[in-house]
Parts: sequence; structure tokens; C-alpha cells
Amino acid sequence: MSVSNPFDSSGGNLTGLVPTIGAVTPNDSADLPKTAVGIKCKGTAGNVAFVSAGGDTITYPIAADEILVCGISRVLSTGTTATTLWAFYA
Repeated sequence: MSVSNPFDSSGGNLTGLVPTIGAVTPNDSADLPKTAVGIKCKGTAGNVAFVSAGGDTITYPIAADEILVCGISRVLSTGTTATTLWAFYA
């Protein structure tokens, strides 16, 4: 299933507020409901493994209360050790 990507028509200029957020359950086979523009760790720091909007698989260390600003289409359970993740949707 292909997810919608808010970056497709942005021209690289993203402005404005994030209208909604959602709790993330890492899953190796299911995309987020739509491409997130960022992820926040509200729990324990660790790694967040994800598939970027560009299709790259990335593992990134994230601190508690840190926001990672990046187009994210899927958060992987394999490799994700950070807890209580929230996605920001544009």
C-alpha cells in the first residue's frame, strides 16, 4: 500500500502548523497512515529505525523529548528501541 506524501507538492518549502499527531506503533510491514513530517520520543531514549519518505532505511538515535524532523513513511519494530513515539502529520 502506498501512503500519501505531504512532501510531493511542497517544493521544499514547508511552513505552517502541524494539524494532527498520532501515537506510533512500530511495525516492520505496515506504513504509517500517511507520511509523517517528524517523530517525537516521549518515553525512553534509544534508536528509531524508519523508512524515509525517499525510501531509505535509517536508524537514528533519539533522546527523550527530542523531535526528529524528517519525512517518515514507516517506523520499523526491528531496530527501534526508543519508546512512546508520536508522529507529526502535515
